[in-house]
Amino acid sequence: MNKFDAVIQTLIARNAFTSPEINRVIGAVEGLYLAKGLLLVAALWWIWFQPSDRNRWQREMVVATVAAGLVALAVGRALAYFLPFRLRPRFDPQLNLPFPAGAKVDAVLRTWSSFPSDHAMLWMAVAMGIFLVRRREGIAALAYTALLICAPRVYLGLHYPTDVIVGALLGIFITYLLTRESIRPVIAGPVLQLVDRYPGPCYALAFIFLFELVTQFDEIRLIVQYITKAHGH
Repeated sequence: MNKFDAVIQTLIARNAFTSPEINRVIGAVEGLYLAKGLLLVAALWWIWFQPSDRNRWQREMVVATVAAGLVALAVGRALAYFLPFRLRPRFDPQLNLPFPAGAKVDAVLRTWSSFPSDHAMLWMAVAMGIFLVRRREGIAALAYTALLICAPRVYLGLHYPTDVIVGALLGIFITYLLTRESIRPVIAGPVLQLVDRYPGPCYALAFIFLFELVTQFDEIRLIVQYITKAHGH
């Protein structure tokens, strides 16, 4: 653990809430889909349907933002897979830190590298897209992501501070890149043409896709695992 992480993580562990009830609430918040991007996705729907003289541009930005979130999630998981493995702080006995109870710990977290935080990458990417369209609401989205998505994961020992900081910066950069004037229409143009031509099926598929994005495709991952296990038997 680097010096920066050591100082922050030790400070958090030593000053954590002593109330089990408060820690359980923080753990519950960390596990809620409301605190895993659901409100950010709702904000994207709001921007999509918001009447404006820049309606076409707004919809291009929404499509590019969703694409950026998907790319950020894929890049985050690829980096976690290919970079040197980093054990999550609450599972590292060498740290000898009393992490707060309350985190809902999935067994897969023990075998999935801590760096970078794919939650921070995905939802900072989405929050940045909202910020680029509407500054005031975007500031609220960035604060929401930092306080309700990123901070609890550090507090509960699921990530080091640098996992979240690097993930957030990467997510923001990916959205900034994909929403540039030279790139955005290339991504959004075909999607908007399909929506104009087949609005019903497109909105239905968008609802399903964005639901899976909120869950970070956990159900699809489980289905693949079941199929793989069945095939192995």
